[in-house]
Amino acid sequence: MSQAFGPYVRERREAKPTKEFSLRRVAGRVGIEPSYLSKIERGEQPPPGEETIQRIAKELGEDPDVLLALAGKVSADLLKIIRERPALIAELLRAVRRTPAKRIAHAVREIRDGEW
Repeated sequence: MSQAFGPYVRERREAKPTKEFSLRRVAGRVGIEPSYLSKIERGEQPPPGEETIQRIAKELGEDPDVLLALAGKVSADLLKIIRERPALIAELLRAVRRTPAKRIAHAVREIRDGEW
């Protein structure tokens, strides 16, 4: 995932098939100025804050964590988890760095479903 936040947002917005996803309409629904969204998409402005990114993600049907990661940010709920157990979470993330995605997804399902 090496794509920059702004160009990714623009690509996803422009991939939508209707006029409902024009820059002006998306910006309006997200609650920001069209010129600001345009500058973000062109990389002339840094990514906005978490709440705005969350609204953009919802508007475009994207995973908010993906957009936050592209913006170099982490959601507040994840930061809280990290702060509660910083050493353990750091160890976990470093351990999964080279683990195949399929194995990580399996482990996540087991933990989430309480089957481990």
